[in-house]
Amino acid sequence: MTARTMPAVRLPGDSTVEHVTVDVPTPGPGQVLLRMRASGICGSDIRAIYREHLGHGAEAYQGVVAGHEPCGDVVELGPGVTTLDVGDAVAVYHITGCGACDECRLGYPIGCTSPTRAGHGWQRDGGHADFMLAEAVSCLRLPQGVTHVDGALVSCGFGTAYEGLLRGRVSGRDRLLVTGLGPVGLAAAMLGKHLGASTVIGLEPNAERASLARELDLVDVVVTDPADLADAVGDATGGRGCEVAIDCSGNAQARLAALTHTAVRGRCVMVGEGGRIDFPVSDLLIHHQIDLLGSWVTSLGHMAELLDLLARWGEHPERIVSRRFSLAETSEAYAVAAEGASGKVVVTWD
Repeated sequence: MTARTMPAVRLPGDSTVEHVTVDVPTPGPGQVLLRMRASGICGSDIRAIYREHLGHGAEAYQGVVAGHEPCGDVVELGPGVTTLDVGDAVAVYHITGCGACDECRLGYPIGCTSPTRAGHGWQRDGGHADFMLAEAVSCLRLPQGVTHVDGALVSCGFGTAYEGLLRGRVSGRDRLLVTGLGPVGLAAAMLGKHLGASTVIGLEPNAERASLARELDLVDVVVTDPADLADAVGDATGGRGCEVAIDCSGNAQARLAALTHTAVRGRCVMVGEGGRIDFPVSDLLIHHQIDLLGSWVTSLGHMAELLDLLARWGEHPERIVSRRFSLAETSEAYAVAAEGASGKVVVTWD
């Protein structure tokens, strides 16, 4: 590799994409250099970076190269790396933790409490560039048949959906309600079916996203008018409600709908970021004896597990991708993603 500079993208706020030229990094001990092949655009990028820098703590954007859903090929090994080889295709767990706190030891760097914690695309350079530096420990080889775009989607969105479904203990005994059929909601519907949910109901007011869910056969019932949800859930469950509901929207009304239509002794999981919710605790939660669960991204172990399952199932997360753009077209890519009407938007190098 001879190029020592490369094009990259930063997000200065004000719904703007900034194209810059930066140095190609050199891997240090325990690190690898990846040639990017796919880099997804996440709803969190839109909510907390692209429109306005709203984040703090884990979501504090530090002006780095954007993109926290990276997938690429190893092109250079740093000193001491023995777990990967040049040419390996890898998905990247997008948070680097300290490795010593309780959350890191459990395999959840997302919850790392150290000030050294850094997320790709937030506090350290991410995947919107030709090359990206990553820790070898954060890289997971793609199983045969799993594509680079699949790997990019697992890095955050599908990993988030999978973790939420695991928290909800979804199985063949359950009917599943998904509120919000954006990319994470589409992921939850797809994976929920594979985990055995007998019926999947989706709530999505946006007609384009609702249509995509139908076309991909990810849901059994799609409701576009929230006023129709009670009848749809009642018809599908004999009036019992869904054993598991997962909100992927972050919208207060959708969250309330998810909780309202969770069956007695069921599980309601919230993965959609931001906002608030207000509800009558006794009527909706205590008296129905519902487990109300929050779930944040996933663990390294569960991410590896999901990659393996996708290969075994012959499933491809990239089915939910509706638009692909080159790095030079990233401004258009973010504008499309910010409209909130499409499936997944991905930057690719193919």
